[in-house]
Amino acid sequence: MITVSTKINASIEKVWELWNNPIHIQNWYFASDDWHCPKAENNLKVGENFNYRMEAKDGSFGFDFEGKYTKIKEFELIEYKLDDDRTVSISLLKEENSVTVIEKFDPETENTRELQQQGWQMILNNFKKYVEREFN
Repeated sequence: MITVSTKINASIEKVWELWNNPIHIQNWYFASDDWHCPKAENNLKVGENFNYRMEAKDGSFGFDFEGKYTKIKEFELIEYKLDDDRTVSISLLKEENSVTVIEKFDPETENTRELQQQGWQMILNNFKKYVEREFN
C-alpha cells in the first residue's frame, strides 16, 4: 500500500461535496497545470461506478481512471476497486476546523512507487488548493 494525505481547512461537508461532485472533480482531479479532467462521472453508491477522464492539455496523452465503489460511510470513508483490481481507501478525519484526507492505494506495476506516490499526492494537493481557494 502507498499512502498520501493532506489537511484541508474546510468543513467536512464541504470536503465531501467537492470530493464527490463531478462538476467539482473536473476542477481538481489532475496532478499538474498541463493536465485537466474534461469529464467526470460519479455515482457514489456501493456497487456503482465512477469514471474520470484525465488528459494532457496539449492532447498528447489521456486515460480513464475508473472503478466501482465497495464501501461508503458518509463524511468518513470511501473504498473502491479500480478496473485493474487494485483497491483504494479514502479516510476523512474531521477535526475542529479542518479535515485530514488520507488515501491508501495498491501500487500498479508500470511506474515506481515513488512516482505513483508523487502523482497521487499532487492530485490531493490540487484538491486542497481548490477547496481552500474557492470555497473558504
